[in-house]
Amino acid sequence: MTIDDETPDERDEETEDEVRNRIEQEADRAVEQFDEGLVDLLSWLLDTETRSRIYVNLRKNPGSTSDEVADGTGLYPSTVREALAALHDEDIVTREKRESDGAGNNPYEYSAIAPSELVNTAVEDVQSRLNTVFNLDDYLDRDGGPLPDTGSADSSDPVTISVEDADPDDDPDDDEDEATP
Repeated sequence: MTIDDETPDERDEETEDEVRNRIEQEADRAVEQFDEGLVDLLSWLLDTETRSRIYVNLRKNPGSTSDEVADGTGLYPSTVREALAALHDEDIVTREKRESDGAGNNPYEYSAIAPSELVNTAVEDVQSRLNTVFNLDDYLDRDGGPLPDTGSADSSDPVTISVEDADPDDDPDDDEDEATP
């Protein structure tokens, strides 16, 4: 059958399938690019791309075993187990034994903490590091004299970072509606 032999409905159906496939491919590519951008951002917070991929996978699939995380991320199972142990020690992921009716080894199920908790943890770390740098001169004794008194909270922790949770009812577009002409 040649193109000339096809009916207009058959050509439209083929075109619809091609368009649908192209849209699906573009959507998949957009999701992949979004995930990659998210992994890049999280790599800064979580120290490595591996830990970031695991975190994203666990946010999408809470209650996953290490083998399921390895399958979902494409990482080696031993790498995933090592990273999950470290993330658990740092309270970034939680774990519970999977319930099983049969005998045998019940693997751990892992879930990642909420992004807001992750940000708060990062903010505390950054704040602590900034305060250490800010107070460096207080801790260095270059001329051999007594160290200055750093007993007050104001002098020892001059940097304070506050993070507020976003209020879902607080829509920035609503402010424009409330303005008087």
